[in-house]
Amino acid sequence: MFISAIGQDSHRFEPQDSQKPLILGGVTIPDAPGLSGNSDADVILHAVTNAVSGISGVNILGKISDDLCLNQGITDSRVYLEKALETLGDWKITHVSISVEAKKPHLSKHISQIKKSLASFLSLAENNIGLTATTGEGLTAFGRGEGIQAFVIISAVRELP
Repeated sequence: MFISAIGQDSHRFEPQDSQKPLILGGVTIPDAPGLSGNSDADVILHAVTNAVSGISGVNILGKISDDLCLNQGITDSRVYLEKALETLGDWKITHVSISVEAKKPHLSKHISQIKKSLASFLSLAENNIGLTATTGEGLTAFGRGEGIQAFVIISAVRELP
C-alpha cells in the first residue's frame, strides 16, 4: 500500500539585533538571520514533521511540541521529528520532496548538506530526498525577504497483510 502526505510551515525572521541562528533541515546556516518561534523555528523540519503527521494522523506540532518546548525546554526541532517518526507504525518513508521559498539566504550552496542531514534523520538515501529553493519572484512575504516557507510531500509504503 502507498500513501503520501503534505506538510507546510513558515516563520518570519527574528529582529536584526537577534543572535538566534538560522537552522534549516537540522543545519546551521551561517551569516543569516534566525527565524522567530518558541523553538529553533526550523521550517524544513517542521514541514517534514507535519507531513509525517499527515501519514500517521498524530499531530506533533501544536500540543505535543508546545509541551516539549514550553514545559520541558526542548527547542530542537529534531526532537519533534523523532516524536513524529515514532507514530508511523509500519509505514516506511520512501521519498521526501521539499520546496523552500525565501529571498534570503541563497540556499543553493547548502542543499547538499541539508539533504545529508535529512537523509540521516529519516534513514533514507540522499537521492530519495528532493530539495528545491525559490524566491517566488518576490510575490509573497517570503520572496520579499520577510521569512522562510517550506512545503514537503512525503511518500510512504507498507506491506499489506
